Amino acid sequence: YNLDPDKVAELLNGMSEAERKKVKAILPVHLYGQSADMAPMMETADKYGIAVIEDAAQAIGTRYPMGNKVVKAGAIGLAGCFSFFPSKNLGGFGDGGMVVTNDDEFAGQLRILRMHGAKPKYYHSFIAGNFRLDPIQAAVLKVKLPHLDDWHAGRQKNAAYYDENMSVPQVKCPKIAYQREYHIYNQYVIFAEDRDNLKKSLDAKEIGTNIYYPVPFHTQPCFKYLGYKYGDFSVSEAATEHTLALPVFPELEQDQLDFVIDSIREFYNA
Repeated sequence: YNLDPDKVAELLNGMSEAERKKVKAILPVHLYGQSADMAPMMETADKYGIAVIEDAAQAIGTRYPMGNKVVKAGAIGLAGCFSFFPSKNLGGFGDGGMVVTNDDEFAGQLRILRMHGAKPKYYHSFIAGNFRLDPIQAAVLKVKLPHLDDWHAGRQKNAAYYDENMSVPQVKCPKIAYQREYHIYNQYVIFAEDRDNLKKSLDAKEIGTNIYYPVPFHTQPCFKYLGYKYGDFSVSEAATEHTLALPVFPELEQDQLDFVIDSIREFYNA
């Protein structure tokens, strides 16, 4: 479900120079904990001098094979954006996030942006906001960070168990684009026939599931002014109609995983 670099190249190659100048950035989302295909994305961005801002909110620790080395999601483009919302693999006790960059000038701009656009204090270069991380959240994250790799390994183990034991024709397990150790499984998302009724069936058995996301961007009311309609982005539409996240947190026991799988089989009479 990640951004297709070939489609990005096709779009930009087909634009006039004037149209491309309106493009401010390419924003790949490393969705559900697996990296987008960044090497060709960066080639296209470099070709046209367009910044790449990575949405790595679900992908802290995600790895990607780039050339002859392995890099981390969020450290490839101009900047990487991370979330510390409590439901993330590395979550605090409340809202929080982080932006990382290797560009010193951009880092300086970000530091000013996070503190009301002030440098020095009380002298405001431009309008910004208060985006500083609460010290309480930082303390929680500092305690949890050393455990992150073990938690990822637990999620990867649970995902592998689903993949190996699901065997339900109506369900497609998540595709592994590179290798399993590179996917951190912030969510384990299946593609399922009759998704909504499957969710109701699992809900009735108190199996926690979620739909990420029920409405594609181009049909959201806030983007109505852009003029898109249902049918313009078929892949996104199919994902919103068929995807369902199953429990994958590292503390799951095998009998719990079996209960999820057996419940799905029972729904489809598989």
